[in-house]
Amino acid sequence: MRVVTTRRRGDGSADQAPTGSAAEVFRVFLRLGLTSFGGPVAHLGYYRADLVERRRWLTDAAYADVVALCQFLPGPTSSQVGMVLGLQRAGYRGMLAAWVAFTMPSALLMIGLAYGIDAVPTTGAGWLRGLLAAAVAVVALAVLSMAQTLTPDARRATIAVGAMIAVLVLPGPWTALLVLLGAGLVGAVWLAGATAGTGAADASVPARSPVSRTAAASCLVLATVLFVALPALATATGNGALRLAEVCYRAGAAVFGGGHVVLPLLESSAVPAGLIDQDVFLAGYGAVQAAPGPLFSVAAFLGAANEQSPSGVVGGLVALVAIFLPGALLVVGVLPSWAWLQRTGGDGARRTRRVVAGVNAGVVGVLAAALYTPVFTSGVTSVGSLAVAAAAFVALKMWRVPPWAVVVAAAVVGALLL
Repeated sequence: MRVVTTRRRGDGSADQAPTGSAAEVFRVFLRLGLTSFGGPVAHLGYYRADLVERRRWLTDAAYADVVALCQFLPGPTSSQVGMVLGLQRAGYRGMLAAWVAFTMPSALLMIGLAYGIDAVPTTGAGWLRGLLAAAVAVVALAVLSMAQTLTPDARRATIAVGAMIAVLVLPGPWTALLVLLGAGLVGAVWLAGATAGTGAADASVPARSPVSRTAAASCLVLATVLFVALPALATATGNGALRLAEVCYRAGAAVFGGGHVVLPLLESSAVPAGLIDQDVFLAGYGAVQAAPGPLFSVAAFLGAANEQSPSGVVGGLVALVAIFLPGALLVVGVLPSWAWLQRTGGDGARRTRRVVAGVNAGVVGVLAAALYTPVFTSGVTSVGSLAVAAAAFVALKMWRVPPWAVVVAAAVVGALLL
């Protein structure tokens, strides 16, 4: 477990002194970017297995706290979690390194696909079915492990189950956010005296934010200005790069629930605007779900296959940066306030602990709902895929096989048998 030190900034805010390096963060997240198949919820499982259990960069409760923060914000949840972990480990360079390393493999694959779309099959492959089955095991282990830490009593378990039911019964882009808000309110009222000595209480004493108040305010202002100005500039100038950036930035800023939500949202914006043919977009839609890393990388495909200018590598990079930028600005902008809420003393600290305990229980429920759909419903479609998922779970849980090895083995078994 690394030792966290603090220092005082000139603006009076205390922050965490990073103890790692950007190079270290890049190496760790590059491996995750190459092996993290299965979508945003599976990514959270990979992060936890590598960074919490194996490397011990942070505690389980502190990790759940980061996940809860990112669940509240629009944008790619798993990528935002990675950004925060990189930021805490190695400062702003670590944040950039985490994003580049985790996103680069899938972005390159999607740009390459845009150049050779007609030659790449996107459906029916056995290796893909194997990967999706492995994702079921990864997510199931993550949900089980987080539940043991964050829902150790009847009340928090009840909040988690209620959150799961609400997400499944009332699916929608805003559901996860509203459910977590509700879980926090229930926690504030119902969990008095129930958090002492548990992981959720430990989460209320986090490392201080490595972001100053000035930097946070600047990021929030910039995020707002871009959201308002990009559409106006694109319309006024007719510039193709601004139009592409506007479509992707707006999608990245308006999505709650991660990559599975952004895919149809991008389609509804890009296809009518004439940026891409629907059949071509659907091919990228299918392919990105078989790629490692974030589903938001489909923006690289959209930009590279853009029927207007820019396209190719330049278009792919413009779209990729634009879709991730609002989520990055928001998470940096909110992080100091989130840390401050948890450091508040006296009655404020106790209320914050109860709210955080409720939110963390809600996170378990939201992840459990995602385990069912889309992870389980997409990954277990036959007796064979169920067998692969079960074997992968035993390998991860009982034999402690590294997740990347389980993923590779599942893909090979799927290619041979499924």
